[in-house]
Amino acid sequence: MNALRRLFGRRRATAAGAPELEWNVSEGVITGQLVSSFGDDHGVAPDGVWRAPGRVNLMGEHTDYNDGLVLPMALPWGVTAAFTPTDDGVVEVSSAQRPEDGTVRFRPASLDADRPSVPGWAAYVAGVFWALREAGHLADGTAGARIRVDSDLPVGAALSSSAALECAVLLAAAETFELGALAADRPAMARIARRAENAYVGAPTGIMDQSASLRCKEGHALYLDCRSEGGRNVALGLDDAGLRLLIIDTRVQHRLAAGGGYAQRRAECEKAAELLGVDALRDVEDLAAALETLGGDPVLRRRVKHIVTEIHRVNAAVGLLRAGQPGELGALFTASHLSMKDDFEISCPELDLAVETACRAGARGARMTGGGFGGSAVALIAEDRVDRVRDAVADAFAAKGLTAPEFRDAVPSQGAERLR
Repeated sequence: MNALRRLFGRRRATAAGAPELEWNVSEGVITGQLVSSFGDDHGVAPDGVWRAPGRVNLMGEHTDYNDGLVLPMALPWGVTAAFTPTDDGVVEVSSAQRPEDGTVRFRPASLDADRPSVPGWAAYVAGVFWALREAGHLADGTAGARIRVDSDLPVGAALSSSAALECAVLLAAAETFELGALAADRPAMARIARRAENAYVGAPTGIMDQSASLRCKEGHALYLDCRSEGGRNVALGLDDAGLRLLIIDTRVQHRLAAGGGYAQRRAECEKAAELLGVDALRDVEDLAAALETLGGDPVLRRRVKHIVTEIHRVNAAVGLLRAGQPGELGALFTASHLSMKDDFEISCPELDLAVETACRAGARGARMTGGGFGGSAVALIAEDRVDRVRDAVADAFAAKGLTAPEFRDAVPSQGAERLR
């Protein structure tokens, strides 16, 4: 995520309390301006413009790489890519956020995941071309592209900015290189984008982020089985219920590519699964028996407890949505946050403050979202209490001398698509 932070803007605070830094994410991407800037770079108009959204996960944190269930929805903010394919074997990519970086160039045929040669934010783009080649596409070495990207998606806020970049570029490549079967297969595209992030960039993520960016539908959340990759979009019904989802960006850096706690949690889950004799923690059927088996390791006991109960919470959330009771999700949100705080230990003081304050101010429930260790919380709030909750959280952060949080209304939006 450090690389993406250089692309779309630097964060204003770190967990260690770094001084306030510049924030330069676009207020909104204007397609015509992106096309014009592409023309300035390359002298011609792009073949098309594609957009892939970020996501907020409503339930199912760290369950994806445990072959479990998740419930993300796409956001109205994302990464937009103007794209033209070429046959010169060279990719040239630039970003509206980082004009000082100029144009980054690389040859897809020369990419090697064992020796990544593309620095910074462009590694995510290179990873897509590498993963396409590894999957048997663009194998003749002549494929290239001219790309310019812009984004209005906050970076480091645990809203999947990296997946949005990968998916925007991947969808553009699949459609313009006429990879018809791939372009029509969103689950296959999600696997390629995940491999780009896992193997080339080095972030040990599951498949949820890419699946959400590619497969979500407006007004819905994606009920995704991360083992079978089967998914169904479930209507949220927030408007009819007079509810809103508010994202509270704590402005504390959230990192995946750097490894750290995220990679450690994944390793702990894999170790627990091995000790329990199951392929993945999704397969634990008797939680009490599993905890007894792991009795000598309190850390692994807590990790298993979170994953097993979180998967149950995903199913419970979907049941409430299908019953037309989205307001009842609040209690599940808060229970999920407590599990992530106490059992999976991936929260931070700022996230806990945001969740606790939002609930005290009248939110139906709230939880951290994403990989943890910073980033954002999401709160479920009645429409007439949104301002009250927002003001209470802002005041609580100010009272503790913390960097002011940012607030965004999360509207369930459409997955990746061609804009023109």
